[in-house]
Amino acid sequence: MKVSILGLCLLGLTVFVSCTTQKKAGSPAADAPHSEQEIINLSKQKWEWMADKKADTLAALFHENAMFVHMGGSWGKQQEVNIIRSGGIHYKHAEIQETSVKFIGNTAILLSKIRLLAVVGGNEVTNPFIVTEVYVKEGNKWALGSLSFTRLMGN
Repeated sequence: MKVSILGLCLLGLTVFVSCTTQKKAGSPAADAPHSEQEIINLSKQKWEWMADKKADTLAALFHENAMFVHMGGSWGKQQEVNIIRSGGIHYKHAEIQETSVKFIGNTAILLSKIRLLAVVGGNEVTNPFIVTEVYVKEGNKWALGSLSFTRLMGN
């Protein structure tokens, strides 16, 4: 009797593990694992494009419905691209001090502590920020869905 119960338990465990493995293998995360380094590299590249005012390259990175939150307001993709193109904000240099990445499905949330040197309205300013970048993977391409600046006080 004990041997039968033990055998039944082992059979049940084998079926459970097999079903769990099959579900995981069919999930998007298992088929295309996300790389924290890929997102960190994409973010660093974005800061370089911003410093170089590569508005068209950034426009290709920004999702059509992207939102941008700055100290002076919030707006969509086209206004952000126009501001970069015109020099209304020139992101001269982002000194990245800390970075972390979390994934939720096909969404990556990157937090960076930075010291940003920028020219805003003709004035050169340096500010410490926590920057939140949200990337969404559509197909095989990551698109920036949101970029938000939170100014750190006392830094």
